[in-house]
Amino acid sequence: MTDDPPPRPVPTLADLFLTYGKIGLIGFGGINAWARRVLVEEKRWLTDQEYAETLGLGQVLPGPNALNAAIMVGDRFHGTAGAIAAPSAMFGGPLILLAGLAMLYDAYGELPTMRALLAGVGAAAAGMVLGTAAKMTEKLRPPPALLAVGLMAFAAAGILRVPLPLTVFGLAPFGIWAAWRAMRRP
Repeated sequence: MTDDPPPRPVPTLADLFLTYGKIGLIGFGGINAWARRVLVEEKRWLTDQEYAETLGLGQVLPGPNALNAAIMVGDRFHGTAGAIAAPSAMFGGPLILLAGLAMLYDAYGELPTMRALLAGVGAAAAGMVLGTAAKMTEKLRPPPALLAVGLMAFAAAGILRVPLPLTVFGLAPFGIWAAWRAMRRP
């Protein structure tokens, strides 16, 4: 008898479209946080490791990381059709809402209440991003060398304001070395 985990569910194309539609509509200010929660915790389509790897690759590619990750997840499950369905659903609903909000902002953006509302939403979004990063780090338990590379990236981009491409290309060799070293250990 083996203790193999049960097979993870594989989404249909419709499931993929509807789920990414949901992610897009509930992911205000932190779509990656919601995508992780839905894809890893609710749907169990990806493991924490798979999501972290997909998001990491999405962050080093040109373009929005959430878009890149959606394309990669869609492609993983349904090829080209999935690569089109996931980001279309993820951005379609919010695009319509954003157009409506832009019209409201044009009309009422100078009101103090509107400014306070936007500041509050921005603070909540930043908290969601930090919370997701902490949750992923806790569950993934990266080896110390990889954690050090992540902290160096945070310090370079977040504190020292080093441009993202320089941060990625500067730290990539160290990250590759740390991952290679961790994989060689039993």
